Amino acid sequence: MQQRSQLLRILADGQFHSGEALGSVLGIGRSAVWKHLHALSEWGIDLHAVPGKGYRLAQPLELLERDLILNALPSATARALTGIEIHQDIDSTNRYLMNKARLGAPSGQACLAEHQQAGRGRRNRVWVSPFGANIYLSLLWRFTLNAVSLSGLGLAIGVALHRVLHEEGLADTGLKWPNDILWQNRKLAGILLEMSGEMSGPCAVVIGVGINVRMHSTAMQAIDQPWADLETALGGRPVSRNQLAAKLLKHLIHALQEFESSGFSGFHQEWAQHDLTIGKAIMLHLPNPTGNSIINGIGRGVDTSGALLLEDHNGIHHYAYGEVSLRLAP
Repeated sequence: MQQRSQLLRILADGQFHSGEALGSVLGIGRSAVWKHLHALSEWGIDLHAVPGKGYRLAQPLELLERDLILNALPSATARALTGIEIHQDIDSTNRYLMNKARLGAPSGQACLAEHQQAGRGRRNRVWVSPFGANIYLSLLWRFTLNAVSLSGLGLAIGVALHRVLHEEGLADTGLKWPNDILWQNRKLAGILLEMSGEMSGPCAVVIGVGINVRMHSTAMQAIDQPWADLETALGGRPVSRNQLAAKLLKHLIHALQEFESSGFSGFHQEWAQHDLTIGKAIMLHLPNPTGNSIINGIGRGVDTSGALLLEDHNGIHHYAYGEVSLRLAP
């Protein structure tokens, strides 16, 4: 793995490097170089091989760097972080931190990855995670509040993520209950919250965030819904993933501290300003043991606990869980 990491750092400049030169730097033979290159392609990295010139990435790659992220953090955010890890390859950043939480890891632990083998969204959906293309970040936060008091936390995180994208220069994004950020009705980012602890006592939450930054054709084929990436939404302007990761940590930690003092009520108005379901015909999918129940209605926003308000012919009803579909609504 160390040689593969070194190989990536050499290739990250997007220039051609011969197999002989790569082997010389790494201290390995050309056949070993080829095996490492083949492993990189399995991570979804686009490689070009040209006889007589060598190998290069399809485009230059900005690898995540712990020091660059830490140096870009405001001092208050840095003080709240108790650790930050960057993995080249991991099964899931959320799963990794959930395991650490069970072993007693302190609040403020962050984990980022270049590639996830088993990235997850809500309801165990696959989160497509090509290498070095996006942000895959999880943050462990311990609350003295009980689980019931955390109602609306996912929506507060959604507001924080919207703030990140706005700071990056993207103004026309919207929030889809309960955990999606859309741009032009295409998914740009998502959130996965996982919790451990007693219902009536302190609990630990791992907040997972995925942001599509620069997707490519290989990854496109594995996604089963309309999607967008940040660089496309910004008109092709390159985005620094290290700077974006720092902004994300800043806004996440600020939102978590704000939520601890005021709950979702402090985010309610801001959510409403960007809520894509208000006044729209929507379908609410409610999971149950025998399949999904589907309820049609008109979105009326969310209440102060973060529950969805859905109006049908019998009036307005509150739903604390489920999944909203806009594109399939009658």
